[in-house]
Amino acid sequence: MDDHPATHPGDETNSSETPDTGRQQNKEGEILYQEKCGVGSDHPSTQDPTVQTDRVAVKRTVDKRFECTESDYIAATKADLMKHTRKHTSEKPYKCDQCDYSAAQKVHLDRHVTKHTGEKPFMCGECGYRTTDRFSLSEHMSRHTGEKPYKCDQCDYSAIRKVYLGRHMTKHTGEKPYMCGECGYRAAARSSLSKHLRIHTGVKPYKCDQCDYSAGHKGNLSRHMAQHTGEKPYMCGECGYRTADRSNLSLHMRTHTGVKPYKCDQCDYSATQKNTFK
Repeated sequence: MDDHPATHPGDETNSSETPDTGRQQNKEGEILYQEKCGVGSDHPSTQDPTVQTDRVAVKRTVDKRFECTESDYIAATKADLMKHTRKHTSEKPYKCDQCDYSAAQKVHLDRHVTKHTGEKPFMCGECGYRTTDRFSLSEHMSRHTGEKPYKCDQCDYSAIRKVYLGRHMTKHTGEKPYMCGECGYRAAARSSLSKHLRIHTGVKPYKCDQCDYSAGHKGNLSRHMAQHTGEKPYMCGECGYRTADRSNLSLHMRTHTGVKPYKCDQCDYSATQKNTFK
């Protein structure tokens, strides 16, 4: 057997070179990991049977130090900061090779590509529902569990995703940070602005596979498909009213609850639907 080395990685040495194995450091000098050989050593850690004899990850609290110059965002790594800054620059380096879609992050492109491939690798163990991405599966699972961990601190609203809570909070703050460069339209959510922009571009990415209908919004396609299938999956628990889309059910429910969210700022008039508020 080869002689055991007299020094271990991390031991002091006169050499100015960093060894290939052992304690590794980043530019800030922080330890990233350390190897333990566990052979022929009297060090107490090598006598502990729970200590791995391969590379051992060193857990540490990362000091967030990469700051965005456009906002108060602070990132733990430069890569995370680069991803964040694309929100300000609108840079979308990840391109779909089958259509004109582009994304700021690779994970978003991967999710989009499944629209072309039809792949749905994530499946619900409760009911067999399949989806293209893990986030949609988590959202679906909440329908079984009823869990909504993200709570609004100003009302009783709760959400299954943090992004939904963020979107909801703009109802309290009135903030609409996303603006259309064509007409000045402002939106509380980036997704709402993306949908709006299709009015200007004419892009209708959602295609019906039974006729030549196409839509700018997925919800419009779903409503259209009901014409082919006759399906009306959304039902009122009060009176049995059924409809092809969720928004119509929400409007219908106001006939039972009496909720009239659209208020006139000059008199006491209120309405259940925005299109009747004139």
